[in-house]
Amino acid sequence: MKSHRLLTAGFAALFAAMPLGAAAALPPLIPRAVLFGNPEKASPAISPNGLMLAYLAPFNGVLSIWVRTIGKSDDRVVATDPSRPIRNVVWQADSKHVLYEQDKGGNENFSVFQTDVATKATRDLTPFGNKVRSDIEAVDPRFKNVILVTSNKRDPNVLDVYRIDVRTGAATLDTQNPGTVAGWAEDNRFVVRAALQANADGSNAILMRANASAPWQTLLKAGPEDTIAPVAFSADNRSLYVSSSVGANSSRLLEYDLSTGKYTVVASDPTYDVGGPLIDAKTRELAAVSFERDRTEWDVLDPAFQSDFDALAKLHPGDIDFLGSTANGRHLIVSYLVDNGPLAYYSYDRATKHGTFLFVSRPALQKYQLASMQPITYTASDGRSIHGYLTLPVGVPPKNLPMVLLVHGGPWARDSWGYSSYVQWLANRGYAVLQVNFRGSTGYGKEFLNAGNRQWAGTMHQDLIDAKNWAVAQGYADPAKVAIMGGSYGGYAVLAGVAFSPDAFAAGVDIVGPSNLNTLLQSIPPYWSTDRATFALRMGDTVAFLNSESPLFKADRIKVPLLIGQGANDPRVHERKSDQIVAAMRKNNEPVEYVIFPDEGHGFARPENNRRFNAAVEAFLGKYLGGRVEPAAPGESVASFEH
Repeated sequence: MKSHRLLTAGFAALFAAMPLGAAAALPPLIPRAVLFGNPEKASPAISPNGLMLAYLAPFNGVLSIWVRTIGKSDDRVVATDPSRPIRNVVWQADSKHVLYEQDKGGNENFSVFQTDVATKATRDLTPFGNKVRSDIEAVDPRFKNVILVTSNKRDPNVLDVYRIDVRTGAATLDTQNPGTVAGWAEDNRFVVRAALQANADGSNAILMRANASAPWQTLLKAGPEDTIAPVAFSADNRSLYVSSSVGANSSRLLEYDLSTGKYTVVASDPTYDVGGPLIDAKTRELAAVSFERDRTEWDVLDPAFQSDFDALAKLHPGDIDFLGSTANGRHLIVSYLVDNGPLAYYSYDRATKHGTFLFVSRPALQKYQLASMQPITYTASDGRSIHGYLTLPVGVPPKNLPMVLLVHGGPWARDSWGYSSYVQWLANRGYAVLQVNFRGSTGYGKEFLNAGNRQWAGTMHQDLIDAKNWAVAQGYADPAKVAIMGGSYGGYAVLAGVAFSPDAFAAGVDIVGPSNLNTLLQSIPPYWSTDRATFALRMGDTVAFLNSESPLFKADRIKVPLLIGQGANDPRVHERKSDQIVAAMRKNNEPVEYVIFPDEGHGFARPENNRRFNAAVEAFLGKYLGGRVEPAAPGESVASFEH
């Protein structure tokens, strides 16, 4: 709980920065330690036999893997890395071991580790070297002695599939990548039988084979304008479920008969792309499929599951997601996402239709008043409808507020409804927060996605300017007090925003954003080779054009303060890209603050670094926008990381 001294200091900063009436109405400051520290518990996973629960929780201040016997309070840590948080956990099929992936210092060269939950003995199942990336491809409870792992051990440029004997650790090359495969899918016999081929011209194809030794054949082709992907095999392995926008605007879920090559439409929406499936672990039948509209909704495909969805809807408010199940499909782990509170996790018994509360991720949040997130739509300057989300601070009139335009990364991703530490933090400090799914974002069909091709500094940028103007026209935002902030592509959008539209924003916060698109393409990880055609299609592919889209070469136009955060080990956006923009700005005597963390990569995984950088962000925004500021606590200084 925040001390009286700290609360007093926080309110003193608030009164100094905001009008008295507005300050008096805002709720108490939510400490950054609550928002950005470790979750108390997260990512529950039930063992295949239903007897154990694994989850992530701090141990000596670092996220680690814990387990407990279901129905007991024998919680204990089984795997930890003192230098870096563990961020995922998967049960091995025997219910006696857990698996996880871990890199070093954010370099994204992951290894797959196995831990015996009884003895805590841990070993690296992929000891292929520090420059090799390995990821868990699949675990199947019916095949207890093996797992599938993808790795670029053989060829740094592509990911092959390896079959690993989890008893001995022996790794065998299972499926060799021909050089063009960007993803794999295995059938219900645990055989890799489908692949997504990414061609040099930007087109794609889904490849199929009858068995592990049969030749690959083409099931479906798609041009560069379409998106396709294998999703899952039918229970009898005779059909393949495919996500495809071929012949439609939005991606539909199709079922291909592998003997005839013909398909039927399983689920579709005219506007929104199909999302992830729910597959019954026992029968392997497709139970439901999600669509992310303004919020996530589920279309129930198996009537036997309708009563389960009805029961789950009554169990807890929020958007439902399924995190796993027992091998017999009886017990499911379910999360509930709300906009104004922490994630809640339940175990659900399909036989009894009864749910058991497990925990919430950040219980300390429950004593604070959080803001609501509302879906919005505005019309861009060329007439296109753009969707997004607006979060307004609690307790003050929603008029003429300082605002942060928070831009998502990707850019081939999207913002979603629901709790966000960043959104709640900014709203709590008195800012309106606007998130925009600008053209080029995913989820809204191929026409919307392709409208962003070669438009990083064009209409994608203009959509953000139009969003700011919309918020001003609606009366929400003070036009003189709007900052732009984002990470990765969002960081690029910050740099582009202040360089290409130098009068639009009062300040910018760039987190691992590229300033030079040519050097970005030159330094992408080697195993992204199958994505190069996509980058060329969507970004552009000539030096001159990419230079014209690069904020670095417009740095002399920047006239507002910038705060830049960078990880020294970032394999995607190399440190030199941030160095370049900082050097250019300082050459022109423009205000820039530059923070580099030596133990981070693309974004900041360590909570202590998040808190340090966010303390700097909070002071920066308070200085230039006038929001309230929680004074930096001991250990939150970035002085030793400034460059």
